[in-house]
Amino acid sequence: MKCIPWTLLLIILASSCRHSPGTIIEQAFTDSLISHYHPSAAMQTADSNLAFWERRMKALPDNYVNGPEYASALSSRFRLYGDIKDLVKADSLLKRSNQANQEKEPGIFRSMASFALLQHQFPQADSFLKRAVQIDGHSAANTYLAFDVAFETGQYAKAKSLLKSLEKDQSYGYFFRRSKYEHYDGSLDSSIHYMMLAAKKGSDNKYLLQTALSNAADLNIHKGNLSAAYKLYCQSIRLDGSDLHSIMGVGWIALVHDKNDSLAEKIFNLVRNHTYAPDVLLKLEQVAEARRDTAMEEKYASEFAAVASDRLYGKMYSKYLIDLYTDVLKAPAKAVELAEQDTYNRPTPQVYAWYAWALFCNGEKDKAYEIFKGYVSQKPLEGLELYYIGKMMQGMNKGYNAQQFFKAAWKNRYDLSPAKVKDLEKNLE
Repeated sequence: MKCIPWTLLLIILASSCRHSPGTIIEQAFTDSLISHYHPSAAMQTADSNLAFWERRMKALPDNYVNGPEYASALSSRFRLYGDIKDLVKADSLLKRSNQANQEKEPGIFRSMASFALLQHQFPQADSFLKRAVQIDGHSAANTYLAFDVAFETGQYAKAKSLLKSLEKDQSYGYFFRRSKYEHYDGSLDSSIHYMMLAAKKGSDNKYLLQTALSNAADLNIHKGNLSAAYKLYCQSIRLDGSDLHSIMGVGWIALVHDKNDSLAEKIFNLVRNHTYAPDVLLKLEQVAEARRDTAMEEKYASEFAAVASDRLYGKMYSKYLIDLYTDVLKAPAKAVELAEQDTYNRPTPQVYAWYAWALFCNGEKDKAYEIFKGYVSQKPLEGLELYYIGKMMQGMNKGYNAQQFFKAAWKNRYDLSPAKVKDLEKNLE
């Protein structure tokens, strides 16, 4: 297929505005995207930058500068293409650089902490952060990382306090994190507001701007405002086609709102051709769900599990593996094992809800209920966890409680897979 210049494609996309009544997705936009997509300027720049630092690293392997720069280039490519090997190699390079610098550079410890967070290695991230604090105290950079670690490990009071101490900063980093906290706290409109402020602050950095726009779109999906989400996804894609997350977001809207599973499948396959990350396999499994094609559901679920359970990913995909093991793949014992491990890594109410659900699916109802009462009850939950607990209550003959959880989950139904939404509809009739 002949490629056209990305700048020309942007013009085509920008002029696209036709869509069918009752639908959100613009047909001309997706037609152009699917027909003419090719690696964007950001992807080409990342590849060139990586090649440069790779040559430098081979020529001067002991140079203190080359290691972190090469690691940064690998990390940038990971964010674009999702190849976990890039992130693992970057992590290894940083650790070698840390040793070469006699463990005296706080910036390297912060980078290692950031990489650990990306890999869902939360205790390790905390350990690296503490070393950075030992070297240069409670700097703003260290405080932002401290918020990230606290938030991801369920220390919400500490996260709130750290955020308060950064309030005067009014930077991209502050607004982005404020948005995350407001979302956790149940203030979705405030969360969207602060994410859009982050986008405004990051307007001169394409990567930061796209990250904020796509996150704001995700928040609008959560709110149920899919038209606003679509516009934000498109805004990011028009900036640069490297935002595969936003392209998948457009596919998700096609699937769950427009009920156009064929278009969704085309969009997800476009992404599949340009990423190493397994996330898109999960989306294709959900297309099969919408079609009630159990054979394809099992096929894509098995493919996703085979990739996402690779040791290189660690616990990055535990949430999705637990979901598949308790449903399509019918391996609840594996789900219990994964969920229990994650309670040590990230002891949040969400993770304990996964654990309770896995135990329930594995026939351990009494233990599941104890976990629920001790770690989940009265805590803020997302749509998936609300659905799990509703199903668990239903299975324990606690009908009233089940209905309350189902009603709460329904508010976030666009976060749920087609099969779960159908089940919610049935239970709320």
